[in-house]
This record gives sequence, structure tokens and C-alpha cells, in this order.
Amino acid sequence: MWSIDSAVSRPSKRRGVFKMAAALGALAAMPGYASANNNKESREQNRQSTAGDTVQTKDGVKIFFKDWGNGRPIVFSHGWPLSSDDWDAQMMYFLNHGFRVVAHDRRGHGRSSQTATGHDMDHYADDLATVVQHLDLKDAIHVGHSTGGGEVVRYIARHGESRVSKAVLISAVPPLMVQTATNPSGLPKSVFDNFQEQVASNRAQFYREIAEGPFYGFNRPNAKAREGIIENWWRQGMVGGAKAHYDGIVAFSQTDFTEDLKKIRVPTLVMHGEDDQIVPYADSAPLTVKLLRNGTLKSYPGFPHGMPTTEAATINADILEFVKD
Repeated sequence: MWSIDSAVSRPSKRRGVFKMAAALGALAAMPGYASANNNKESREQNRQSTAGDTVQTKDGVKIFFKDWGNGRPIVFSHGWPLSSDDWDAQMMYFLNHGFRVVAHDRRGHGRSSQTATGHDMDHYADDLATVVQHLDLKDAIHVGHSTGGGEVVRYIARHGESRVSKAVLISAVPPLMVQTATNPSGLPKSVFDNFQEQVASNRAQFYREIAEGPFYGFNRPNAKAREGIIENWWRQGMVGGAKAHYDGIVAFSQTDFTEDLKKIRVPTLVMHGEDDQIVPYADSAPLTVKLLRNGTLKSYPGFPHGMPTTEAATINADILEFVKD
């Protein structure tokens, strides 16, 4: 059997290895080679030493974030009750396409502080602004999924567009999910009251049922459930705090984003699956595009709410096409 030990045991082979090592050492010692690599490593180390992986908000909450790569930044805002881990397929894809990718865990979610307060869209938007300012992100593309789509909309409307170039809303909750006198086609408030009751009583079982059922469309006839995806969704949910998730249901369902959407001027791509069982397509994406000044709608027949994961190849390619200048 071939092995490194046997390959270098003979003198001729050993001399060859030594020559190769000497050549590599000489290459590394060349001024241009060493300078380029040292500068790259220095930039990365400097950013890590100044940024760390958490930032503290004005009200003392620590927000965990990931910050990978260099280039134009794409900032990802995750859905309820998940974490920045839900963006793995997107962060790896865009990192490999030369972008700097940033994602944070919303307060009370993932690795951020499990605070009992501030679980509303204004705080979510302000926390996102804290991360953006801490990392000094400019010309950024903001991508939000589900509740994260609402967070992106409120962030842009509340903090302005000076650091934003484009936005992408995926299966997003705007304009308004709950049924009201002015939004008669919305979902009854009793639906979300039931969500809260299940989070408070047995969220472990509730989260399992969401992940193996409507979130990814695994409850559809002939759908092939993927156990790893189900377990990863459950894992992310259970890492976060029950209080944050309980209050977050009100935040994503009862926040009216109508006026926020009207303020957004940057090009915005609205992506939505037509078989979304969590945020129904007809009551969200088409209405959102009508309120945006520069919105584009792209719908996907048969795609579920969790399409950034189950249909990552399609979603990533379409986002890339949109963000390219």
C-alpha cells in the first residue's frame, strides 16, 4: 500500500521531497508573493480583531454575527425562529462568488443574548443597523427571508439608504399578515394566538411539526422529506429563547409595513413561492411589489416557504443575477 512514509524512504525520493520543500520555501520568500499573502492575512486578522463575533446594542444586548470574505457586502436576515445558520447555502455560494457575506442572529435567537425585551420590528431594525455600522458596511445588498424580510424593510425605512444599494425579500411577511378591517384577506389572529400557545407549552414538538410539514412543503403528496433539513431547523429553533420566539410571532404577524415599503427607493427583488403555506403568496408578494417604487416580482410555482434551502440552486442563481451590476 502506498504511503507518504514509504514514498520518501528511498534516497532518490527523499531528495525529491527536499528539493520540492526548498522550492516552496524560495517561492514564499519572494517579496511579491510574501507581501501579497501577508497583506491579505493582515487585513483579515485586523478585521477579526476589531470586529470579533458579537456587538452590543444600546440597550445592552449582544448580537452574534458572521462576517466572511471580502468584496461587496451581502447582509442576510433570517426567519423566525431560526438563526444565521439558516443562510449556509447562500453564504457559501456568494462567498465563492467574491462577495463579503454577513449574517447575524436576531436578538433572542441563536447565539445572541436571550433577552426578555425588545422583540419587535423597531428593535430588530436597530440591531441590524448596529451590526452594519459596527462593520462599516457600505453599498450593501440586504437579503431577508420571512420575518427577516420584514426586518430588512423596517431597517431601510427607519435608517435610510445611505449604506444600501439593493434589497431582496424572500417569502417575506410584508405588507401585513394578520387579518384586519383594512386587510380582510389576511390570516385570522387566532392562527397566531395558537402559535403562541404552542410555543409556550411545547415548542419542541411544535417546531418539529413545522419543519417536517408546511415550512418546506414536506407534507405535500409525493414530497420527499429530508431528515437533515428537518433536524437542522429544529436545532436552530431550540437554541433560541422561548420568550423571544413567543413575542416574535406578534412582531412578524401584526406589524404593518405598508408605509415602510413606500419609502424604499433602492431596487428590490421580491421572490416568493406560489405554494408557500406559511406566508401565503397572494396576500404578500404581489401586494408588496405594488407598494415599492422600484420593485420586481419573481414567483415560483410549487416552491415552499423554505425555498432558500430546498431550492437553493435556483434561488441563489436568481439573486446573483439581480445583484450583479
